[in-house]
Amino acid sequence: MQWPRASGILVHPTSFPGRFGVGDLGPGARATLDFLERAGQKLWQILPLGPTGYGNSPYALLSAFAGNPLLISPEVLLEEGLLAASDLEGAPAGREDRVDFGAMIAWKARLLRVSYARFERLAAPALRAEYAAFCAAQAAWLDEFALFFALKELHAGVAWTQWAAPYAQRDPAALAAARTALANEIDLQRYAQFLFYRQWDALRAQARRRGVAIIGDLAIFVAHDSADVWANQRLFKLDRHGEPLAVAGVPPDYFSPTGQRWGNPLYRWDRLAADGYAWWIARVRQTLELADIIRLDHFRGFEACWEIPGHNPTAANGRWVAGPGAALFEAIQDALGEAPFIAEDLGVITPAVDELRERCGFPSMRVMQFGFEDGPASPHLPHHVSAATALYTGTHDNDTSAGWFAALKAPQRAYTLRYLAADAAQVPLAMIRAAQASVAPIVIAPLQDALGLGSEARMNLPARADGNWEWRCPQRLLTAEVASQLAQFAALYDR
Repeated sequence: MQWPRASGILVHPTSFPGRFGVGDLGPGARATLDFLERAGQKLWQILPLGPTGYGNSPYALLSAFAGNPLLISPEVLLEEGLLAASDLEGAPAGREDRVDFGAMIAWKARLLRVSYARFERLAAPALRAEYAAFCAAQAAWLDEFALFFALKELHAGVAWTQWAAPYAQRDPAALAAARTALANEIDLQRYAQFLFYRQWDALRAQARRRGVAIIGDLAIFVAHDSADVWANQRLFKLDRHGEPLAVAGVPPDYFSPTGQRWGNPLYRWDRLAADGYAWWIARVRQTLELADIIRLDHFRGFEACWEIPGHNPTAANGRWVAGPGAALFEAIQDALGEAPFIAEDLGVITPAVDELRERCGFPSMRVMQFGFEDGPASPHLPHHVSAATALYTGTHDNDTSAGWFAALKAPQRAYTLRYLAADAAQVPLAMIRAAQASVAPIVIAPLQDALGLGSEARMNLPARADGNWEWRCPQRLLTAEVASQLAQFAALYDR
């Protein structure tokens, strides 16, 4: 695939500015798109959009297909008559720069119930027909997700393996009875997904009108406590109680003597292959309904992944197990055509992983922060990247570039300043400029870097148990001055 030169900004919708305590798909999203257009940016990268579970991580979702109801805009519902002005009274008093997930999740869940009741009473025939068409078109995943969520509510939110056995083990009679008994809750979940997709489709159309393409994010693994695993248990390495026989992670290295145990159940790739990779094809098709380009998280796992016995508390005693390799991507291409993938190939990458990526023709990822830490020979520096590269100043897992630079040791700080020909205060924007000057066709900077924000604006610290994913951008920071500077870079370097 030929990739035209373009630059863009990484910002997840929960970080949008807005009236309420979490970013959503309403006026704050439109204001952010306006900023991207003024800044000459052609790409907007997001994190996975699904409903999050404990910890609010977009990489631990209750569904790989559903959207996050937390992102539904109350203001859009008000505009459409699906809420009344009085319904928005009493919203939690949130900070403009942080998300209070607990308060916002509870408040928005109540709003959705109010909105659904209003829809049931007052919705026009055309809107009812649109809802029915959505439910029919998305039934393959929507019905299972709605039932999963309703059963999870019935069991006070515990993991599905702790539900009553007939539900956990998917006894047909028990599930049929549940669909009747929980019909109202199931319909509410269908309605929430209708609202999410309807608002997202409208926002994506606005992005297209501004010449902005969306880069989505597809994690290789899914959460154990998800509708995907519960509804497709035969496709995962589980015991007879549904608990993982093997989980994903990475082996011990310089940074961690016990490795990282992520806990996601591993696929039975042989069974997926026997099905023609139908579940994966459906997942990619659904992601392409939300985004124009897909970043494949943990690409190396498609070649081989680190398999950890499910009962092991750490990742130390695992083994490398072969992934599907090119067969999966050939099946996806046969079904969907050439998919616009970016391979997230960070970490310890073997020649076999490089060979798979090159065979598939996917751009590689490079992160400038890593380059300045390693020195002039690093492949992450702009002078070493190729025309098959997506170059990032940093990612959602990195500190902001200002915060990262402030914590560097003196030799790396000195090298960074010499390389960028900048002083310390200019480092984030100078990194963006250096990236844009490279031959990499895709250049992405987190919004925090474009704004020059410090560690207080960091999105995620992987080793931190809580406090992640909470950063929000106050609208006053999206200034004409910042947009003008980014636009100048984009024009100067043909992006």
